[in-house]
Amino acid sequence: MPRPATARKPRASSQTRITTILAAARTLLAEDGVASLSIYSVAERAQMPPSSVYHFFASVPALLEALTAQIHGAFRACLQTPFDASSLATWRDLSRQVEQRMLAIYAADTAARQLILTQHGLTEINQADRQHDLELGRLMYALFDRHFQLPALPSDVDVFALAMELGDRVYARSVQLHGCITPRLAEEGMRVFDAYLGLYLPPFLPQREPCRQEVMIA
Repeated sequence: MPRPATARKPRASSQTRITTILAAARTLLAEDGVASLSIYSVAERAQMPPSSVYHFFASVPALLEALTAQIHGAFRACLQTPFDASSLATWRDLSRQVEQRMLAIYAADTAARQLILTQHGLTEINQADRQHDLELGRLMYALFDRHFQLPALPSDVDVFALAMELGDRVYARSVQLHGCITPRLAEEGMRVFDAYLGLYLPPFLPQREPCRQEVMIA
């Protein structure tokens, strides 16, 4: 009986080329934005023939979707990196630390600002971003639930994903006006995030006992 097909990881040489292509695309995004991106410009910057780029990415949207997934990988990592439970007197302390980690990613990564906070009109990227936001919302719920006893939340609305999207609207406004997220609008974005969560979370929630592994990390 034939064995079921399994997804194979790219070979080391292929992965190296993919990394080079994505790095070239990031550089072009930082310099000229999404509008300047083409398979040929990426190939030129990556110093490889366009056919090599097409081999891995059939179109610019496919390339940008891969970059979007890479960016959201950084956001996932920031939620999965342990928080010091002793610094979390209330859920708002956790909320602020989460947003500060995400703001640090935006500040360091021009591609993240270009793809997530800039109006580029690419439907495929917007849809991919929403799907990643839903995943981040589930991770954020799990994070808050790990530290606090959460009340029952609505099942028809992903409260944490929506709170994150609302905060991003403020950060996007800052990028549109100033080309970056200013300290003033960073603060406003965090307030929007907190304000929406505050519609569902009471000011004080019982804290959970930190697990043994978190105590050792702290």
